[in-house]
Amino acid sequence: MNTSQPSTRGVMQAYPQSASYNSPEHAAIIASSQERSRNYGLTPTYSPDYSGTTLCCVDTLLEENHFLYQHAAPVMETLYEQIANTHSMVLLTTRTGTILHSLGDADFLEKASQVALAPGVDWSEKSKGTNAIGTALKEGQALVVHGSQHFLQANQFLTCSCTPILDPHGDVIGALDVTGDYRSYHQHTMALARMSAQMIENHMFADVFPTEVRIHFHARPEFIGTIVEGIAVFTTDGRFLSANRSAQFQFGMSINALRAHTFSSLFGIGISQFFDHARSANGQHFRLCLHDGVSVCCKSELKFNSTISQLSHLGGDLKQPNPAYKRRKEEKIPLSSLRYLDTGDPQVASVVQKLRIIQGRDIPIMILGETGTGKDLLAQAIHNDSTRSHKNFVSVNCASIPENLIESELFGYEEGAFTGAKRKGSTGKILFAHEGTLFLDEIGDMPLHLQARLLRVLQERKVNPLGSGREVDVDVTVVCATNKNLKEMIANGTFREDLYYRLNGLVVKLPALRDRKDLDVVTKKILASLCSADKLIGISPDVMEVFHRYAWPGNFRQLYNLLRTAVVMAECEGDIQMHHLPDDFLSEIQQIAPLQARIEPLEPVASPVQPQASTPTFTTHPTQAFTLENVAIDAIVQALRTSKGNVSAAAKLLGVSRNTIYRKKHLLPDAAWH
Repeated sequence: MNTSQPSTRGVMQAYPQSASYNSPEHAAIIASSQERSRNYGLTPTYSPDYSGTTLCCVDTLLEENHFLYQHAAPVMETLYEQIANTHSMVLLTTRTGTILHSLGDADFLEKASQVALAPGVDWSEKSKGTNAIGTALKEGQALVVHGSQHFLQANQFLTCSCTPILDPHGDVIGALDVTGDYRSYHQHTMALARMSAQMIENHMFADVFPTEVRIHFHARPEFIGTIVEGIAVFTTDGRFLSANRSAQFQFGMSINALRAHTFSSLFGIGISQFFDHARSANGQHFRLCLHDGVSVCCKSELKFNSTISQLSHLGGDLKQPNPAYKRRKEEKIPLSSLRYLDTGDPQVASVVQKLRIIQGRDIPIMILGETGTGKDLLAQAIHNDSTRSHKNFVSVNCASIPENLIESELFGYEEGAFTGAKRKGSTGKILFAHEGTLFLDEIGDMPLHLQARLLRVLQERKVNPLGSGREVDVDVTVVCATNKNLKEMIANGTFREDLYYRLNGLVVKLPALRDRKDLDVVTKKILASLCSADKLIGISPDVMEVFHRYAWPGNFRQLYNLLRTAVVMAECEGDIQMHHLPDDFLSEIQQIAPLQARIEPLEPVASPVQPQASTPTFTTHPTQAFTLENVAIDAIVQALRTSKGNVSAAAKLLGVSRNTIYRKKHLLPDAAWH
C-alpha cells in the first residue's frame, strides 16, 4: 500500500482554479473577454445600467436563489469581517451574474452604487463587458480583474476578485466576489474569496445529502473537518452521488468521471465492509485506501443503519445554514452542556443554577447579552440537557433571514404558495422543532406583523403553513435571545408587549467577555476544541496578559476567531506568541498604555504600487516592521511550509505566480524551502 504523497494533496484543489494575476494565461483571458465585449456592442464609455434594482426584483431573486443565499450569507459575514475598513465589499451573485446580496464599508458602498454595483443589477459580460463577476462565470474559473482591465471606463477604479460557486452536483450556482478600490488591491484577496467559496460549497452538501452515506476524508488527519477535506456521497448500496472539489482532486477524476464509479471501485472495498469499519471506529478516524493505492484518513458516523458523517464548522460563530430541514448531531459538540459552560465565573454560575432549577418545566427562556457572548451556545446547552435532547434543536436567526422570507421559513408553505416555492412545499422551522426546542435568536429583529402570528402559534400550539387551509399541532419549548432592549422597543411600538410576556418566563443575562472572571479557563477550553488531543497548543503569559487588558468588543466570537488564526500560525512553534496574533488586533492593543513599550508601532505601508491590503490573517515576526512587504513574506513562508517547499503548490495556494515567489527568494529564510 502506498501511504506517501505530497503534503498538499487535496489542499491546492480545494479551491476553484484561477489564472495567476498578470500571467500570460490571465492576459489571454482578459483579451478574449475584451473582444467578446466589443462583439456584444458595448463601448468603453457606456454608462452604468441601473435597471433591475427595484425592491420587487431583489425579493424575487432572493426567493429564487434561497438555497444559495442561506448558505452564503453567514460565510459572507465572516469574509467581510476580515476585509472590513479596507474600502471593499463582498458580493454574492446568481449563476448568470446578477447581484443578490452585498456587504461592505459604507463609504465604498456609496461609490459602488454610482456604477450600479448593487443587488438586482446584472453584471454579466453582456451587460458590463469585462469584469470579474461576468468573466469568471463565463470562463468557469476564479479571476481577478484589475483597474483598467475592466472594459467600461466607469468601472476602472475597481479591482475585483471573483470565484464561481458550485452546487453539490457540480453545477455553477452563483459567484462570490470581493471588490475594492484598485489602489488597495492585494494578491491574497483571491485566496480569501476562494476559501470562502469552498466553505459555502461544503456546507451545501449536508442539506442536499442529509441521510446519504457521506464520507469526509483526507490523507492528513488534521485536515478532516476543515474546508480542504474531501467529501464524497454515496447511496446506501454504494452508488456514487457527488463529491466536492477536494475529493475530486484526491480521486484524480472530475465529477463526471466519478459518476461512472461506485464505492467499491473508488475505495477498493464493499460498502458493507465500510459500514463495519465505521461502526468499529465509533466516530473516530479510520484509514481507507483509494483506488490508486493512496491511504486516506476518514471520518463517518453511523445512525439508523445508514452513515451520516459529521458536519464540521470552520469558524465556530457560523450558524447551521438550514437547521429546519435536518439536524446534524456531532458525536462531540464543544460547550454542549450547562456543566461545560460553567467555567468559574460567578455571573455565569448563577445563570446555570437558575436554568437547572426550571429544567423539565416547559418554561420559556429569554437570554439577554451582547452580540458574541454565547447566547446560541447556551441555548444549545439548554436543549442538550433537557428531556427533549433526542429531538430537533432548530435555530432561527431573525436578523439574518430576509424579511420577505421569514414567514415561509418559520411557518412553512404548501406547493405553489408563491413564485419560486419548492415543488413539494416546505416544512417550516417551527414544525421541524416539534417535540424539540425552537431557538429564536435576535428576536428583537422579527418584523412586527410576524410577531402576531408567532404569538398565536405559541398560545394555540398550532401552525398554519402558507397557502394551506389546515392547521397542524406543534409542541415546542421556546428559547429566545436578543441584544436589544425589548422594553424600550415596546414603548416605541416596535415589539409586541403580549409576545414579550409570552417569551420571558425566565430571563437570564450572559455577561460580556470583558466582565467575566474565567477568561483563562475559557481560553484553554477554546484552544482544546481547536487542537487535536495529541497536539495541544498553549498560550504565552505575555499574550494572556494582553487578553486580560483587552475590552473584547466582539466577545467570544472575536476571541474564537482570533485563537483559530493564532493556532494555525503557531502550529510549528508551540505556544501562541505575540507575533502569531493578527495585525489588526496588535494595532488595537497599542492603545493600551501599559503595553505600548512592548509592541512595536505599525509602520505606514511602503508598497510602491498599492496601499495596505485586506489580509489581516497573515502576520509577521515582532522584530520586523509591520509593512505590507513583511505580510507578503510571512504568507509565502507559511505557504512553502505547507507545501514542503513545492513552489508551484505554494503559488497555487496563494493565488500568485511562481515568479512572484522566486522574486522574493532572497528575503525568505532557508527553512522555508524544506
